[in-house]
Amino acid sequence: MVLSQIINALQLGSIYALVALGYSMVYGIILLLNFAHGDIIMVGAYMTFFAVTNFHLHPVFSVVLAVVVSTLLGVLIEKLAYTPLRSAPRLSLLITAIGVSFLLENGAQMLFGADTKSMVQTPLIKGGISIGSSSISLAAVITIVVSVAAMLFLTFLVQKTKLGKAMRAVSEDMGAAQLMGISLNKTISFTFAVGSALAGIGAVLHIGSYFQASPMMGSMLGLKAFVAAVLGGIGSIPGAMIGGFAIGIVETLVTVGGLSTWKDGVVFAILIVVLLVKPTGILGKPVTEKV
Repeated sequence: MVLSQIINALQLGSIYALVALGYSMVYGIILLLNFAHGDIIMVGAYMTFFAVTNFHLHPVFSVVLAVVVSTLLGVLIEKLAYTPLRSAPRLSLLITAIGVSFLLENGAQMLFGADTKSMVQTPLIKGGISIGSSSISLAAVITIVVSVAAMLFLTFLVQKTKLGKAMRAVSEDMGAAQLMGISLNKTISFTFAVGSALAGIGAVLHIGSYFQASPMMGSMLGLKAFVAAVLGGIGSIPGAMIGGFAIGIVETLVTVGGLSTWKDGVVFAILIVVLLVKPTGILGKPVTEKV
């Protein structure tokens, strides 16, 4: 029982962590809270559902399709909605992100219907692993492994590659980076592409673990991942992982304690406490502003 609940907590936390990584990357570059990020996960989940149930594609091709569509959608949103407002006040970008989120949610309701699509009969990831008297689903193991691998890959990408150096330069000083010959458009688009690809992977793992997709699924998932990013220190890759796992563990403990109806409230209570006590999060660095 204890082992199963630990795995459940890590599985849920891994999905939050993947989504939080996307939040952190975009915020770290252009200081934008992309509230449409959760809805990209919803689109990826629908792509996976239709690829498996309607088109009967191999799971590998279904995963690739979901990730590619999510990536292209993220870049398209950045080009059409955010690029024209790059020099506008941050509030304009924030309102635009909320508007894009509503557009995706309502568009999904019109195209796919408001009902929840279930993949219980055609699960994406089958099988499990037995440890003593406990049985752990293969989906849970894959979810945890993929999330850790994604964190390690992103850390390598940001710290050791030329593109990563460009991302860090744009994050530090956008104007100076441009003077040094770094293309802002390419760097920001690449950041959105990576973040959206992570959202696509998160969508596949979510529907592979919980077998359902709905137009509003990305809303709450995205908000909880945002709490995870803030808890860990938004802009920090390891912080996003820590925050995701922490939120997953808290939700599981609340559910096991028989208070499942309160789990959403507890998560947002954590956000309030973090903002009051340590606004920069666990691994966030204090930002000094010159005046």
